[in-house]
Amino acid sequence: MRLAVLAAASVLAAGCSAMNSGDDGGTVTLSFANSYTTQHPHSRCGIQAVADAVNGQDLGVKIETFPNSQLGNDATRFTSVRSGDLDMDVQGSSALAASHAPIGVLDMAYVFDGPDHLFSFFDGEQGKRLKAEFAEATGTRILDVWFFGMRHFSANSPIREPGDFKGLRMRFPDSKVYLENAKAIGAKPTAVAFEELYLSLQRKIIDGQENPIPTIAEKSLDEVQTHVSLTGHQTGSQMIVINDGSWKKLSTEQQAALQKAVSETRAGNRKCIEEDEKKILAEWKGKGEPAVVEDVDRTAFAEKARKYFGETLEGEQAELFKMIRSTAP
Repeated sequence: MRLAVLAAASVLAAGCSAMNSGDDGGTVTLSFANSYTTQHPHSRCGIQAVADAVNGQDLGVKIETFPNSQLGNDATRFTSVRSGDLDMDVQGSSALAASHAPIGVLDMAYVFDGPDHLFSFFDGEQGKRLKAEFAEATGTRILDVWFFGMRHFSANSPIREPGDFKGLRMRFPDSKVYLENAKAIGAKPTAVAFEELYLSLQRKIIDGQENPIPTIAEKSLDEVQTHVSLTGHQTGSQMIVINDGSWKKLSTEQQAALQKAVSETRAGNRKCIEEDEKKILAEWKGKGEPAVVEDVDRTAFAEKARKYFGETLEGEQAELFKMIRSTAP
């Protein structure tokens, strides 16, 4: 309870400080929250890099970071961003889809062929349109997208083809998009909170899960799983979102500095993610545990998923999915 009170007080203080205008000579303090530990690449090479870049310019704006879900889980934090109690956050598009359904397509299985495809779409006209529609619908802005890593499955048995999911209770985040991803590739989904993932695997409440390699290692999931299968079923991405009111309280110079810091961090953050993945996989292969399963039939998974979404998606989501696939390299 005490932690909850402290967290609420922090959010309130951050929200109040953001009431200062960047044009009146006062310092604007922006709260920047996320769900990662300080050792995760998104923290080391992303969020902290943005804070350091902005805070070091003496522009009258200060970014305070709140890692490790200090200010609530994903759903709670984005609600706080929308209300203005929290200024900035890092969110996956599947979570944001609860507020604007079309953006959830970005987290669908095998819609992108990797980070280059993701960035190409996001920087193009359709990506700009999606950001504008999202801003209008939610009262928040997406400053940019960062690569989260390719998502892979871990379990206590290898997963090489869709049929290998038989009898396995696979954990997926509790969102409509992720639960649909499970159906699309033939898995039986069980929704478990990110914070409860390790214990759920350890106690065998679930049999496996899916995440990028750095996240699997950072959460020590390799301690309670014997196999990691490189399905690459989702090009993980995270949106850097800011409350529109908080954005408008910044001066033009402060807005430019913040936007530049977030966008220029994208490449370094991706490099950090990919270097961590390479290092972790080398360590796992070296010691032989968990077993790294590389001979995965990705074509079978991808064809199954794209057929499923082609038959089930409707309206704007269907159009967006087809458009993204048409731009695949």
